[in-house]
Amino acid sequence: MLNKKLFITVAMAAVSALPVSAQVKKNANDKPKQGKIIFFDDFATGKLDRKKWTPIVTGFHVNDELQAYVDSAEVISFVNGAAAQGAGNGALVLTPKYSPGFKTFDGQTFDFISGRLVTQNKFDFTYGTAEARIKLVAADGLWPAWWMLGYPEWPAGGETDIMEFIGEGDWVSAAVHGPGYSGETPFVNRLYLAKNNDVTKWHIYAVEWTPESLVFKYDGVPMFRVTKTMAEHYGKWVFTDKQFLILNFAVGGIYPFKINGLKKPYYGLSDKALDLIKQRKAKMLVDWVKVTQY
Repeated sequence: MLNKKLFITVAMAAVSALPVSAQVKKNANDKPKQGKIIFFDDFATGKLDRKKWTPIVTGFHVNDELQAYVDSAEVISFVNGAAAQGAGNGALVLTPKYSPGFKTFDGQTFDFISGRLVTQNKFDFTYGTAEARIKLVAADGLWPAWWMLGYPEWPAGGETDIMEFIGEGDWVSAAVHGPGYSGETPFVNRLYLAKNNDVTKWHIYAVEWTPESLVFKYDGVPMFRVTKTMAEHYGKWVFTDKQFLILNFAVGGIYPFKINGLKKPYYGLSDKALDLIKQRKAKMLVDWVKVTQY
């Protein structure tokens, strides 16, 4: 009996030492997960595809932001070659502009104009992976973002912030908003980047959306997950219906202010950021945007 037990123990140890591939026979039907690309734009034509995107022209004012959104090549443009900084087929560029005394159509006054693009009523989807390759410029109070909104209004339709950046070069954040967990949401997380790979380098910012969860991935690595169960501690899980895509570049406002505490030269905006805007060097470059469904 003792010898038999010893034999079995040794044999099992030998099997355990084998590579996994030797222990488990691979199923011939196992294949990488395949998906269908249902939206793609690499901005290669050098002009805005208005069948996909709508530039927002605003009179509305949210988050104490400093900019008005306009439909203008001054703030929504395209570059290629060396100016695209590594985007092989060219890139979309959102560039806020210092424009003191700018009047909106409803009579509001702003000192900055900028760009906001949405796919609302042109493209939306339910479940899949939304991703974009983006390169940013760092300075406190610059607030570019890549995100999604649901219908018909906020927060009942849900908000998925795939990437928000408020100017500190070593981190970016993701967040989820819905009824009962909006505004000062409990669902927000930062990813701190390596010094030699900060936001001024190209990164792919993505979210994988399923009926049960939102998993945020930066450069393919999960950095945050919000599940239906987590959300239902606070309110209804509303991420069961379609959302549309948004790219925008805000300036100053409440989110940057809560981090940097700046009131001058503008609310939430640093002198460095203001100088970059005046020099037209504050930019958000977008190589491509893609949505895949499985």
